[in-house]
Amino acid sequence: MAGHSGGAHQAQSSRIQSNVIKTMILVTAYYSICWFPNYVVVLILSLNSTDDLHYSSYYVSIFIAFLYTCTNPFIYAVKFDPIKQTLLRLMPCVKIREPATESAAEGQTGTQRGATITTRAGHN
Repeated sequence: MAGHSGGAHQAQSSRIQSNVIKTMILVTAYYSICWFPNYVVVLILSLNSTDDLHYSSYYVSIFIAFLYTCTNPFIYAVKFDPIKQTLLRLMPCVKIREPATESAAEGQTGTQRGATITTRAGHN
């Protein structure tokens, strides 16, 4: 019995580690994609004293780079349930009903996993 429990714990630990590695690769790739245009534009503007490259391309590259900063938390929210639950609690238009505990759900069959999310208007 103890060996079976250790195997299950090891498998869960392996899944968590794999999820963290995949998330870090995703975040790194996303960072590179979003910031690379800005680095290229700044390099071209620095090396080229003439105004061949319009400054509007600089502002577009900055917008793309800042987009990374704004969307980065949502990558973590999608990948990790504790962060997802915290972000959902911060949203004023979303009400989270916590799962029923076993003592509160004596008359119910089965257990409920996760939280039910409803809007304040009462729609699922």
